[in-house]
Amino acid sequence: MSESAQWLLGIGIGVVVIAVAAVIVITIVLLALRIAKQAAVAQAAVGVVRDQTAKLADISRINDSGVRILHAARALRKTAVGK
Repeated sequence: MSESAQWLLGIGIGVVVIAVAAVIVITIVLLALRIAKQAAVAQAAVGVVRDQTAKLADISRINDSGVRILHAARALRKTAVGK
């Protein structure tokens, strides 16, 4: 193979390597943009969920009241049945 053919082969290989690297970088950038859009949607959804679950802050007090009612009902049943 002549020296000029070797130069052309080297340049051709270099162009292919650069093209492959460019495709990889473009793919990574496009995926990063897609992830950024999904993250923005998820962030908005987290805000909505936070607002909806904030209303459940008193659930422990409600559970305590339910337990007290249950104990009172059991005590009444024992009194009524005699056991």
